[in-house]
Amino acid sequence: MSEGMPRSDRVLMGPGPSNLYPEVTEALQRPLVGHLDPDFLAVLDETCDRLRTVFSTANPLTLPISGTGSAGMEASFVNLVAPGDTVVVGVNGVFGERMCDVAARCGAEVVRVDERWGNPIDPERLLAAHPHPKLIAVVHAETSTGVRNEVEALGAGKGDALLVADCVTSLGGIPFATDGWGVDVAYSGTQKCLGVPPGLAPLTMSPGAVERRVERPQSWYLDLGMISQYTGSTSGGATRRYHHTAPVTMINALHAGLGAILEEGLAGAWARHEECGRLLQKGLQELGFELFAAEGHRLPQLTTVLIPDGLLPGGLDEAGARRLLLERYGIEVGGGLGEYAGRMWRIGCMGHTARPRNVTLLLGALGEILGR
Repeated sequence: MSEGMPRSDRVLMGPGPSNLYPEVTEALQRPLVGHLDPDFLAVLDETCDRLRTVFSTANPLTLPISGTGSAGMEASFVNLVAPGDTVVVGVNGVFGERMCDVAARCGAEVVRVDERWGNPIDPERLLAAHPHPKLIAVVHAETSTGVRNEVEALGAGKGDALLVADCVTSLGGIPFATDGWGVDVAYSGTQKCLGVPPGLAPLTMSPGAVERRVERPQSWYLDLGMISQYTGSTSGGATRRYHHTAPVTMINALHAGLGAILEEGLAGAWARHEECGRLLQKGLQELGFELFAAEGHRLPQLTTVLIPDGLLPGGLDEAGARRLLLERYGIEVGGGLGEYAGRMWRIGCMGHTARPRNVTLLLGALGEILGR
């Protein structure tokens, strides 16, 4: 930690947790009540309603899974994939790879459709990969590469297959339409564009997918047949069966974060992320960085750049430059993954962090470091 700069003043512009909306900080300080308290259950019901709006869905089974975005991924697969089922997965980054791993652990016959990192996956290749898969799965916003993959075309051409979309880094930052795009299951994480601490995985599942759910999933904790009771409104007299202790404080925080986004308006939140991404990417190019993701498929909320040889001052490697940004300026950015470790930066501009002033701060700091 830099001298005189408390951690609360740091600007988190990595691929991990974003800065929190002020409403979320307030919600985290509320007095704790029981997870079966009627006041909390009312907040939980409203949180699920707000998630439906942000997911753009009418799915009754829409709820925050207790766990990070990876829990949303695992819940999606264990509830739908039985041994021997065929699952087509698009892979153009780390999180497509993880989908393959989770599906294989469920006993699926995994059909990979690989694309070079930095490029989007052609939807037609996914649709043609197998004649009758049970699932087609793709990452909407690939966190490891900053690439946006097309989802709408998959929904239009999926046939009888169920479509699963990872929108951990996209929900609340760029348009995503669960029902309008024909997505059967979508999951996200709270720590990206929703501006909430990590710890919950918003998930929605269509009635058609619920009908094809595995009767006895391998995971007890993530068995949606046991926890879906938490999505019903108490106003209609719905009963709730105890399954596990809901994380009260985190759901209060998600309720507040979703409220901040909906008060701004989804279109307004998308436009704010788009503006910041455009300003950031233009400024980085002017400083000599090379944008990594394919043009036309770059995420505004997560920018990936390659660092050309000779760009950084003598004696400073990319990790040292990131450390200098953190210690001197209080700005955190992320490094590359896999073969791009040591060569790439992943710069997040998500949630409450997606403000032009933060873009100006980062570009100014980089300009000083580079002597521009």
